[in-house]
Amino acid sequence: MNVTILGAGAMGMLFGGYLSRRNRVWLVDVDRARVDEINAEGVTVREADGARERFDPVAVTGSDGLGQMDIVVVFVKSMYTAAALEANKGIIGPDTYLMTLQNGAGHEKALRPFADDSHIIIGTTQHNASLLGPAETYHGGSGITSLGLLSGETGALEHIAGNLSSCGLDCRIAENIRREVWTKLFTNSSASALTAILQTPLEYLAQDPWAKELMERLCREAVAVANADCGGGFDEDEVVRAVTAVCNGAKNGYTSIYADIKSGRRTEVGSISGAVVEAAKRANVPAPCHETVAALIHALEDRGAPGT
Repeated sequence: MNVTILGAGAMGMLFGGYLSRRNRVWLVDVDRARVDEINAEGVTVREADGARERFDPVAVTGSDGLGQMDIVVVFVKSMYTAAALEANKGIIGPDTYLMTLQNGAGHEKALRPFADDSHIIIGTTQHNASLLGPAETYHGGSGITSLGLLSGETGALEHIAGNLSSCGLDCRIAENIRREVWTKLFTNSSASALTAILQTPLEYLAQDPWAKELMERLCREAVAVANADCGGGFDEDEVVRAVTAVCNGAKNGYTSIYADIKSGRRTEVGSISGAVVEAAKRANVPAPCHETVAALIHALEDRGAPGT
C-alpha cells in the first residue's frame, strides 16, 4: 500500500519504519533538518533490549506530487492536525483512509472535513517511543494496536489490520472503538500526564509509593467518568492493574508529553487530561484530580512562554 505519515516524531518514525517493511511509506515533516537526516541515514529504531534496525521510508517536507494515498496516518500533535491535513489534502482521495493514532480523544473532529466517516479510522496503540536523535527513535514499549471506523462495516479494515500485523505491529479490529479510546486514555491521563509533571519515566510511577498513589487516584476518577460516558463496564481495580503493568513494562520509557515539558514545548494535554475533564462535565461527574493535572501541565508549559 501507499502510506503517508504526517509527523516524523518518535511515533511517526517508529510506525513509518515498521510499515516500510511491506509498504511504500512517506514521512511528512516540516523540520527540514530531520527530513534530510532521515533521507541520508534512514530511520533507526532502537528496541528496549538494545537491538537496532534501520528502515528507509522517504522523508519529505510536503506531499505535492505524491498522488492519492491508500492510508494517511496522523501523528502530529493534536493542535496541529487540521493544519497538517489542510497542507496535505492533495494526497487524500475518495478511497483514502485517514487514521489517527494520536494520544487522547476527540481527534475525529479535525479529520471529518477531509473524509467521510466510513474512511476515518480511530486507532489506539500500546506502543510508545521517544526520540534519541533526528532520525533515531527508542521503542520503549510494545502491545496491541486497535482500529475502528467511525461508521460502516469494520470488515473493511481487515486488510489494513492484516498489513500492520505483518509489519510487526500486532493489530486488531475493535467493534467499539470508543471503549478502546478510553482504555488508552486511562494510561495517558493517569500515567503519561504524571510523567510530564514529575519528569520521570513511566516505570517510576509503579515503583515510588507516592507517585503510585497519585496514579491510582487518577485512574479511579477516570473510570468513573468513562463509565458515565460509555454506559458502564470498566472496573476500577482492573484499570489500575493494567496501567501499573504498562508502567512496569516500560523500562526507561519516556512519554512524548514528558519530552514536551522537558523541552519547553506545548503539549497535547488538552486532548488527554482535558478530554477526561470535558467528558466529566458532559456526564456531570466530578473530576478534580484531572482538572488539577491539566492546570499543572498548562502552568509548566507557560514557563517557556515569552515574559515568564
